Amino acid sequence: MDACHQAGLGVILDWVPAHFPTDAHGLARFDGTALYEYEHPFEGFHQDWNTYIYNLGRREVHGFLLASALHWLRHFHVDALRVDAVASMLYRNYSRNEGEWIPNQYGGQENLEAIDFLRHLNDVVAEEVTGAVVIAEESTAWPGVTQPTRDGGLGFAYKWNMGWMHDTLEYIAKDPVYRSYAHHELTFPMVYAFSEKYVLPISHDEVVHGKGSLINKMPGDEWQRFANLRAYLATMWTQPGKKLLFMGCEFGQWREWSHDRELDWSLLGEAAHAGIQRLVGDLNRLYQEQTPLHQRDTEPEGFTWVVGDDSTNSVFAWLRWNLIGEPLLVVANMTPVARYDYHLGVPTLGRWKEIFNSDAQCYGGSNLGNLGQIQALDTPLHGQTASLSLTLPPLGVVLLMPSAPGE
Repeated sequence: MDACHQAGLGVILDWVPAHFPTDAHGLARFDGTALYEYEHPFEGFHQDWNTYIYNLGRREVHGFLLASALHWLRHFHVDALRVDAVASMLYRNYSRNEGEWIPNQYGGQENLEAIDFLRHLNDVVAEEVTGAVVIAEESTAWPGVTQPTRDGGLGFAYKWNMGWMHDTLEYIAKDPVYRSYAHHELTFPMVYAFSEKYVLPISHDEVVHGKGSLINKMPGDEWQRFANLRAYLATMWTQPGKKLLFMGCEFGQWREWSHDRELDWSLLGEAAHAGIQRLVGDLNRLYQEQTPLHQRDTEPEGFTWVVGDDSTNSVFAWLRWNLIGEPLLVVANMTPVARYDYHLGVPTLGRWKEIFNSDAQCYGGSNLGNLGQIQALDTPLHGQTASLSLTLPPLGVVLLMPSAPGE
């Protein structure tokens, strides 16, 4: 842990209070009775995972898990906890058929003891471990996961946006010929993007158990697969929400991940894979340096659609804004057809510089773009005061910002 911190890396621990292993050498039925878990299998056994369920109504169990979380944060200096399978904790009927679950004392499906525990956990962590972050992997529309407990929420710092993940992966896996019919799969996540404080995840569940690696989900020939992956990652990094990418995705590993072997690092000897790694590194730097990409991640005022309805060309364009109203323009062309003289509205006149192009040669692209900068036209468009005439690279994403005076 110290070595990671000395290298400038934070550490997120996958912490799992939703599952209680059934291993005979563990705490399951420790004294011959259901000491930590619920006795009745309708309450105390996860059929999906063959694990027991903690009985959080018992003060001892509640305290045991609270102490576990604090121990990792205080003594091991973990920076954040990612709480697994929160939905399975919140609902007594999670993944159960009618007649296979026991309602709460009021006859409802909510697990009141688990709700109380999660709120207590988040309040105690905030009070006891300054700066620590607790993240929920919660797959339903449970309200207020990241709202403060004083306002009736669960108090998590962030929630995984599972809907974003599934919609965008569905979209990017389609042949570009058919993407015009699935345009909404990239626009719909913005309808609810600010309902919680979100992490945009590429989950381990999406690249294991026969689902294939991220690059293997991409359609087309090999060049198009890499271009699709670059465009997808650039889209992910420029939409509101924190980012989480599973290992191997950052250089386009072909093989599905396996815990029995290391990543295929030898692929970095090939230009296309090294280009993906370079792109992810540059996106990380841009995300840190360009304030419009992160300052208002959880505020609707930080995002504006410019073009969200051009399904014919599968082009998307949006503005990100920082706290003092400075814009950054993102334009994504999700077909292998280059678009020339594509007009887009922008909020300011003057020169706009192209600060990123996923089709750059250094990433393995065709190097089609806007020669580093372009002059805005005094022609209002898309509700903006000026406009640009852009060249959009095939299966590419470009980022532009107004040039500072003197640049």
